[in-house]
Amino acid sequence: MNKKMDASEINTQLQALNQQCTDAWNIQDEKLHKTFKFNNFITAFGFMSQVAILAEKANHHPEWFNVYNRVEINLTTHEVGGISTRDFDLAQAIENIIKCP
Repeated sequence: MNKKMDASEINTQLQALNQQCTDAWNIQDEKLHKTFKFNNFITAFGFMSQVAILAEKANHHPEWFNVYNRVEINLTTHEVGGISTRDFDLAQAIENIIKCP
């Protein structure tokens, strides 16, 4: 069963995730957040398409926003009312896209 993580668990997972990232994920408005910047709109949209496929397979969908070359992603698990391991799993999968385009 998936459960809402407490602040200590979130901090531990956030540190582990950010050890392998160039730009860090952070907590914003009680959600796991990161802004990605690309060279152009096509690259940003391609990234969003890849994330959409991962999210659909995981049945865990991000809150996101796109303008031109920027994609903002917020992850939260609505059914538990906060951040859960599902959010960190999806964040890691997203990072894997960036590392291996």
